[in-house]
Amino acid sequence: MDKVAPKFDAYRPDTEFNKKRFKDFVKVALSPDIKNIYCFDDAIGIDADYQFSFNCNKSTEALIRKRNNLKIDTITSDFAFGLQNDFSWWNKKKIEQLQLYSWKGEQEYYKYFWYDDEEQKAYFFDFDL
Repeated sequence: MDKVAPKFDAYRPDTEFNKKRFKDFVKVALSPDIKNIYCFDDAIGIDADYQFSFNCNKSTEALIRKRNNLKIDTITSDFAFGLQNDFSWWNKKKIEQLQLYSWKGEQEYYKYFWYDDEEQKAYFFDFDL
């Protein structure tokens, strides 16, 4: 069942499903500094989006950026907040203040990433249009 319809848990951190989705999407192995993993998917309809937030240290943050080919983005002004769902763990007001790193693939496929140095909290948004 998990391969056909992967499960995400937006209401409990660090579940087995969330850890598995983290590895699938964020593409780094779980290390002890990675915790409070929340994730959500909205894959109904013609587009899909996936939200992840988690705590990690600065070296893990750098590894995530490298693995996903995320580069500093100073051009994008629309952070696709309209596609994102609201959760206590997904703070759009906070995200808006952080440096955006992004990657654009083929056929309107994107990855956005923000990291809060102070809280050591990362926000990862994977979506297509």
